[in-house]
Amino acid sequence: MSGKKDERSPSGDDASPTSIPGAIGESLAAAAKKSGIGQLAEGGAPTGRALLGALGGIRGLVETIIPGLVFLVLYTFTENVPVSIGASVAVAVVFTIIRLVGRTPVTQAMAGLIGVGASAILALITGRGQDNFILGLWTNAAYGAALLISVLVGWPLIGLAIGYLTGDGLAWRKNRGRYRAMQALTLGWCLLFAARLVVELPLYFANTPEATSALALTKLLMGVPLYAPLLLVSWFIVRAVFDVGDAKKDDRT
Repeated sequence: MSGKKDERSPSGDDASPTSIPGAIGESLAAAAKKSGIGQLAEGGAPTGRALLGALGGIRGLVETIIPGLVFLVLYTFTENVPVSIGASVAVAVVFTIIRLVGRTPVTQAMAGLIGVGASAILALITGRGQDNFILGLWTNAAYGAALLISVLVGWPLIGLAIGYLTGDGLAWRKNRGRYRAMQALTLGWCLLFAARLVVELPLYFANTPEATSALALTKLLMGVPLYAPLLLVSWFIVRAVFDVGDAKKDDRT
């Protein structure tokens, strides 16, 4: 009995799937599956093709990167806020229309269009190019804060999502090794959002055209190029800690 107690995590392990943590975990897992990250639970080898799929595929990457790249190029050479923002929004609209015409899933394109559009409205109202990125800064702050709080209270959000993606539910909290791994992994994602804020906030407050161009470039460089490696590391950790690959092999035997 004493050995089992040593394996247990802090109090609150016996929460049922209908509890608040359980409901949050199910919601996070459902969102992860829709975004493509649900491939973490597939148990297959983390190949380049699988990772690309988890990132939304080539089309998803293009839809994510090109609007910001268009703004960067135009603003750097013209310093014209309406033109740069208008072109960025136009590109996002074109991507959405292409998906609608092709009858392909529009969730990612619509999310990108809404984000680009809302940011554009703020920047056009203030006339400041850096305000095109203010929603992104707030989003990073919100995600980072939520992840940090979840670690501090002992219910790491990444663990809740992975638990339901792998079919483990909340049982991972009763295993000390899995609990610590999920705490560390959640903190790692928190640090990603914190790093973006540390680098981007000074550029935002610099309030110069050069800083705004640098902010646009930084957002691109600290987007997918940082997100993809951390996703891959998460993939390896989940497979090792939850024995996902072994479980799939056992099912086939």
